[in-house]
Amino acid sequence: MNKYDEALQTLTEKFGQDTFISLATTDGDRVFVRVVNAYYENGAFYAVISAASNKMKQIAKYPHVALSCGQLWALYLNAHGVGENLGHVLVEENMVMMGQLRKVFSSWYSHGDVNENDPNTCLLRIRLTDATYYAYKNESDGKDFKIDFVNRTVE
Repeated sequence: MNKYDEALQTLTEKFGQDTFISLATTDGDRVFVRVVNAYYENGAFYAVISAASNKMKQIAKYPHVALSCGQLWALYLNAHGVGENLGHVLVEENMVMMGQLRKVFSSWYSHGDVNENDPNTCLLRIRLTDATYYAYKNESDGKDFKIDFVNRTVE
């Protein structure tokens, strides 16, 4: 396994579950940050969002986003990516990912927080372009790397 594949495997192990991310978007003049439940898989984070929300309106106009997640001083990821509205959560193209998200988000998803029948409920994919990952057990035992998802390299 090469370094890039090892990095992706590490990200899957750490963030391939219900993960709070701080998602930053822009309206062109100002930056907005909010916490979103997300799930990581194969170089992207996925979330169920309302297309009518400000964050999705901002992503539609300015798709480049930034995100951060993890536990400061122990494990965290800072990344840039491109946000994409993949459409309504019930369209056929989203069925596989939505099946996974329903499982991952099962502790809250079906308790009235998400209305899949709302025509604005959409699947957001954030394709990562670059990231810096830090994981430290103590000062002498740590792992950090920079990932270029576009060129599939790690340093």
